[in-house]
Amino acid sequence: MGTSVLSLRMDGELLDRLRHRAAKRGMSVQDYVVRTLIRDDFDERLQSAVEETERSHGVT
Repeated sequence: MGTSVLSLRMDGELLDRLRHRAAKRGMSVQDYVVRTLIRDDFDERLQSAVEETERSHGVT
């Protein structure tokens, strides 16, 4: 799997908060943002799977 570059523009206050949160976890801001996006993507896919399972079993 290859990698790509994503450039983000954000205000200084948000970047400072991200730096602080990443530092608390011993991570770079880049790693923190990527892990957050991965977790969010997983949560969405899991929720979709749960909803599909409920629909197929007739759960309202």
